[in-house]
Amino acid sequence: MSKADGMNYAPKGETKQVVAPGEFVFAATNLDHGHIYGMCNGLIEAGAELRWVYDADPAKAETFAKHYPGVRIAGSLEAILEDADVQLVAAAAIPSLRGPLGVRVMRSGKHYFTDKAPFTTLEQLEEARAAVSETGQKYAVYYSERLHVESAIHAGELIRQGAIGRVVQVMGLGPHRLNAPSRPDWFFRKENYGGILCDIGSHQVEQFLYFTGNKEAKVLSSKVANYAAKDYPELEDFGDMTLVGENGATGYFRVDWLTPNGLGTWGDGRMLILGTEGYIELRKYIDIARESEGDQLYLVNGEGEHHMRLSGKVGFPFFGELILDCLNGTEKAMTQEHTFKAAELSLIAQRDAIRVEG
Repeated sequence: MSKADGMNYAPKGETKQVVAPGEFVFAATNLDHGHIYGMCNGLIEAGAELRWVYDADPAKAETFAKHYPGVRIAGSLEAILEDADVQLVAAAAIPSLRGPLGVRVMRSGKHYFTDKAPFTTLEQLEEARAAVSETGQKYAVYYSERLHVESAIHAGELIRQGAIGRVVQVMGLGPHRLNAPSRPDWFFRKENYGGILCDIGSHQVEQFLYFTGNKEAKVLSSKVANYAAKDYPELEDFGDMTLVGENGATGYFRVDWLTPNGLGTWGDGRMLILGTEGYIELRKYIDIARESEGDQLYLVNGEGEHHMRLSGKVGFPFFGELILDCLNGTEKAMTQEHTFKAAELSLIAQRDAIRVEG
């Protein structure tokens, strides 16, 4: 796991198997983003068997296979889709290809688990909605900034317990280090990556819906800019948005590719969750100039001030819940409605964003 490079950030947790060996088989394909390793780590730790890997670039598949001994390299995607034992296909394709790939996987009779952003257009979202309805398969998304962050998982539990009362506002900061020389060409093409709000902004929208308990929300305003990456004219290195949920809770989020090299990790991701009876601050990946370890949670409520160091103490329940949802037809990990609504709002924010020239 690389703390310096967000593209290859792949958390590992404790092994908490929810199925017996061989009971849940999955495959990996389209290894265009390093998040595929985090996705696979989580599923394997929950007891899933990784049987196949395929990528059009054999070198990527071979590197992947070295990381996961025992996985077989498939000669084609069809070989994976034709294996009746495979129940789910995990993929981190170029963002503009994720939606169409998911439709193909679901229509082959398998569940689909994709890296975010799950779509780059609203048309792709509607095609996926239709395919879910048609096939009954799941279209799951790796919103890692909550699902693979122990402080964020624990914040959700504290909110459910009423630790800060009713949540009325969420403020999220999602800075990332650009590391431009290490990025593939598609990363800089708007048609391929979709825009900053569509991409890393989708994390923030998902968290807003989750922490506020909203099923619906409206985008009130959004902006994008390219302040510092002038060599890459199609890149947006800054974006923000303001939301209001159907229950009246509001949200503001800022995402960027402006993390300085002096920071000890790839991004100082933070979140402030305001409730009627207290507030929570998450320092997800680092506590700057204090501790290099992330997953620091600060809670203030009527009982006092609290600081919790949560790294290695909470785990990542989403992956086991997803496996059981696939097997049992339930929606405990994340509802399909929630998954798609987060994508829809981020796409609307991207579509309607004001372009700031700076």
